[in-house]
Amino acid sequence: MQDDSIAHQFDADYDGPAYSLDKKVLSTILDAVETGDRDTLVALMEPLHAADIADMLEQIYPADRRAFVQLYDLEFDGDILSELEEGIREEIITYLKPEILAEAVRDLDSDDVVDLLEDLEEPQQAAILDALDDIERLAVEQSLTYPEYSAGRLMQREVVMAPEHWTVGHAIDFLRSEKELPEQFYHVVLVDPRLHPVGNVTLGKIMSSKRDVKLIDIVEDIFKVIPVTQEESDVAYAFNQYHLISAPVVDAENRLVGMITIDDAMAVLDDEHEEDILRLAGVGEESSLSDSVMETTRQRLPWLGVNLVTAILASGVIAMFEDTISRFVALAVLMPIVASMGGNAGTQSLTVAVRAIATKDLTGANVWRVIRREVLVGAINGMVFAFVMGIVGVIWFGSPTLGYVIALAMIINLVVAGLAGTGVPVILEKIGVDPALASGAFVTTVTDVVGFFAFLGLAGVFLL
Repeated sequence: MQDDSIAHQFDADYDGPAYSLDKKVLSTILDAVETGDRDTLVALMEPLHAADIADMLEQIYPADRRAFVQLYDLEFDGDILSELEEGIREEIITYLKPEILAEAVRDLDSDDVVDLLEDLEEPQQAAILDALDDIERLAVEQSLTYPEYSAGRLMQREVVMAPEHWTVGHAIDFLRSEKELPEQFYHVVLVDPRLHPVGNVTLGKIMSSKRDVKLIDIVEDIFKVIPVTQEESDVAYAFNQYHLISAPVVDAENRLVGMITIDDAMAVLDDEHEEDILRLAGVGEESSLSDSVMETTRQRLPWLGVNLVTAILASGVIAMFEDTISRFVALAVLMPIVASMGGNAGTQSLTVAVRAIATKDLTGANVWRVIRREVLVGAINGMVFAFVMGIVGVIWFGSPTLGYVIALAMIINLVVAGLAGTGVPVILEKIGVDPALASGAFVTTVTDVVGFFAFLGLAGVFLL
């Protein structure tokens, strides 16, 4: 039984609103690990959700992780493994004894086992597969034959189904007597004699209806069937778009082969959002706080190289106006302002466009309207800041002409920023290039080159 004082300490120190462990609790856990006090460690971990334990393991040092896993030993749960990020999970699996690893994965749903196996080497995969029952192993191996990032990899094979002619009474009697039900499920899937899904019935409807009511009469209004080869990103979109809780997965003959639930679909959606953010920042789609120095360097170096090339291109434009700059030193002072404003405006439009493409909100039907809106926004913002910079140019350098030049350059660059920020990701998406991956470099190059060329070109015309 858990020690009451430890439970009280957890309740007092757990930061509820932030859903994160308090430093005192974490310190107490690490102290137990350091002193080898397994009883205290187990008692401290008992109130924690698997996701919180996973977060803790991702935040502590590798040496502490290893000591924790070895001390926690038999208590290690498969749910913890499923919550860990890929790199940390691989590391921790090497610390677990084969029999403990086997026991940890035995109680997982098939989709969690597949997710676990995808990122492991063959010897580790074999060890986990050997721990499964023959039927479970066959189901997992079948899921692994489907394409990566497909519904077949995402689905769980455990499905609660019923013939379409059943009544509520039949369903209730079946659910009460069946011993091999999934740990969590939301629907009973109705199927015809050929195992084709024909509808979903929620557990709530079953429990609130009379026994003689036919299940086919209380099916959900919205019923979506997911092809087993469908991209998981499209699956996540369907769940978000149609507010699905679960959806059956079918093979090429439209036969029921599995089920996808909302938690897995939302995990994919979360991963998609995270990848987009990381790609836009040019730090690699798999970056995490647990990466080593060399891994982080390897992920970021190529994109810094791309940025260097674009910076050299922008510098080449500046070199074309070397004589103009030498005559008017003020131009060198004001150039970064024009480029920076254009870059920031372009990033704003780019972020909105990339997100809209990912959520399928930006399509051929509205693309020109969105581009026109971003260009107009750029023009209006450009005029506002043109007025401000025109005054700055006059007051700072005493030159009304310089004020006009930077004002006009500001308008031009912010208009181009709105156009490039929306147009570049749309074009890249059309030619099959991930807009989140490559748009940033192109948009930055366009705003820098146009900003410098417009400002210095206008200066050359009006100031010389």
